[in-house]
Amino acid sequence: MAGELAMGEKELIRAKVMEQVVQQQLTLKEAEKLRECHGIEIDHETLRRWLRAAGLWERERRGSPCCLMNMVDDATGITFSFFCEEETTSDAMRLLWRWIEQYGIPQALYCDKKNAFVLTREPTIAEQLERNHGVYQDRLVKELRLAGISTIEEATRFLREVYLPKINTKFAKTPAQPEDAHVPLIHPTSLEDILCYETPRVVSNDYVVSYKCRPLQMQRHNRLLPTPKAQVTVRELLDGRIKLLYHERELEYVELEKPFRKEELASRSA
Repeated sequence: MAGELAMGEKELIRAKVMEQVVQQQLTLKEAEKLRECHGIEIDHETLRRWLRAAGLWERERRGSPCCLMNMVDDATGITFSFFCEEETTSDAMRLLWRWIEQYGIPQALYCDKKNAFVLTREPTIAEQLERNHGVYQDRLVKELRLAGISTIEEATRFLREVYLPKINTKFAKTPAQPEDAHVPLIHPTSLEDILCYETPRVVSNDYVVSYKCRPLQMQRHNRLLPTPKAQVTVRELLDGRIKLLYHERELEYVELEKPFRKEELASRSA
């Protein structure tokens, strides 16, 4: 029939496809990439049948889920990303931290509707973010599979060394205004004391505050020692370290080894 491949040509194409599948652990979703990289015309259904016949269909199963944290400069189209296990406030702060270190402090931030940050009401910016995410969901997933990447660490390294330079070169644009709106990070400003968590706590009679069931006792030799019943700030940094502050001054403390009983915690936090 017209349009059908001769048997010899079909078997040759099949041999090429299966060679790529075995060597690069491809799935049916890479049919488009096979055509792009190797000039092999093959539809999804045909590839699915070949995978089943060769006992390779199980490779379609995915690995552990992860989340891509992504930030885009709407003026230039420059993108910065990394992978993490799930979308958290801590990882959002880490993303902003890395952006500031590389580009400076942005003039404004816009976030999508899924998270608990500032919501953009400007449709052009929202549409740009959605287009950017769509490119990642399509192109990046395929390239990660083609590269045989299966861990978050490997994927983030691939982003930094291979994918982002290529994407930023391809999709970067000339900003409407030549002036960069980023503000340089002026030392000794410490991002660890800005991108962090702060919680108020009341000092007990023995100069102890409780934070996440951890008793923290302030040292009596602190120059500015809060009185019992005074309120202090517990600052948790992204690396897990804890600081105690009173009137913006850091206090020395020791963490007590013996945990409080529930009734003690309730009275100390009152």
